[in-house]
Amino acid sequence: MTNRITNIEDTLTEPVSIPVEAYVSESYARAERDRLWRQVWLQAGRVEELTEVGSYITFEILDDSIILVRTAEQIRAFHNVCPHRGRRLVDVPAGARNAQGQRSQFFCGYHGWKFDLDGRNTHVPHKEDWQNKLDSACTGLSSVKVDTWGGWIWINLNPDCEPLQDYLHPVTTMLDPFELQNMRFRWRKWGIFDCNWKVALEAFNETYHVQTTHPEFNQFGAFRGWAKAHGKHSNIGYERPKGMDENQSAKLRVGTNDDPRLSTAKMQAYTWEKANTNTTQTLVNAAMRLQDELPAGTPADQVLKHWIESARKDDARRGVIWPTVDPAHVAKSGTAWQVFPNFQIGHSVNNALCYSARPYGYDPDKCIFEAAVFELFPPGEEPDTAWEYCPPTEAAWCYVLAQDFSNMAAVQQGMKSLGFKGPKPNPYMERSTANLHRNLAEYMGTGAPCPIAEHDQ
Repeated sequence: MTNRITNIEDTLTEPVSIPVEAYVSESYARAERDRLWRQVWLQAGRVEELTEVGSYITFEILDDSIILVRTAEQIRAFHNVCPHRGRRLVDVPAGARNAQGQRSQFFCGYHGWKFDLDGRNTHVPHKEDWQNKLDSACTGLSSVKVDTWGGWIWINLNPDCEPLQDYLHPVTTMLDPFELQNMRFRWRKWGIFDCNWKVALEAFNETYHVQTTHPEFNQFGAFRGWAKAHGKHSNIGYERPKGMDENQSAKLRVGTNDDPRLSTAKMQAYTWEKANTNTTQTLVNAAMRLQDELPAGTPADQVLKHWIESARKDDARRGVIWPTVDPAHVAKSGTAWQVFPNFQIGHSVNNALCYSARPYGYDPDKCIFEAAVFELFPPGEEPDTAWEYCPPTEAAWCYVLAQDFSNMAAVQQGMKSLGFKGPKPNPYMERSTANLHRNLAEYMGTGAPCPIAEHDQ
């Protein structure tokens, strides 16, 4: 019998293997509902989606549907179910990701019970028939723990859960300087993918895949990365090239092959056209001017400094103010944070790319995958976006993301092979994957990573 690794440092410093049950077992998938999803804080929406009193959205996770609503004083969350006979109060339209709208009250279409925005019951037809046994405790909506951070709305179905700030530590400390709450959707897409939700997330929580899955980026320099664990959460980043300042550990990187002026412009144009993420039109335009504004032979670190300062000034002129973040903090924060269990924030000073994945029913071979790009916009010029359903194709998403998607279903199929003994993430670049499963095992009571040598015996 293998020994379970319980020491974080052991998990982080030695190669491990992960049992496949977390990816392919239906009984594991069913157990996740009570042991995982009903115990953790989950990102359920954005604050700016609930701007007016009575505006609401729903969030769906397996058997639970949650209503998030803006009241006169705060954002509230309730189980989307009438306490009378269990009918959902808000129906999710067929084929939609969730329901949204604005109401002055919630109304049960079955028997006509009514509830105000604070969840209090305001009307029960023929209430006298209950012989004065109905009170507010049994007629009001069941509340759900809710809090906000970073511009996101977070919920927890466990009424005895720890506070959100405690749960998220140290994510909040590391990302607060980037002022993510000021960013708005540039686009947001979702789809139903043929893989487990962990397979989907693990396609993005490490940099080891970049040189093979995205070979076009190799022309712009080395993209060797690292991953670090922080309790429940983890972060990833890139090693900075020799002679570069600490900003080169982050997303705003210059191309280091050949002339950095030209390779940066080429990399930005490629990223904008083929990835549609991790940059902005302002950054692209500033990169295109580098050849004209800097002499040939300008060192890469000076190209980086000029490019960022130029783009920052361009944005400021149109009313977009970037936060100022110390370069040492930028380097330490890396390029993305994995918030346990199922949310990734790819941050920078002026844009962000976020992923999430969750089960699609109890089929371990399917998941709901979502991605959203955020950006800083001039006040009043934020685009009006909505969640767009997209199959996992290049036409529906983009070329670079489609490269990632090409691995997902193939990995899910391979997990079931008799010849596969379990994923073997390396302890440097893929540490976030090992840390995800170390934490999953704490909730699930099974599936802890173990040393490769022991697992293969």
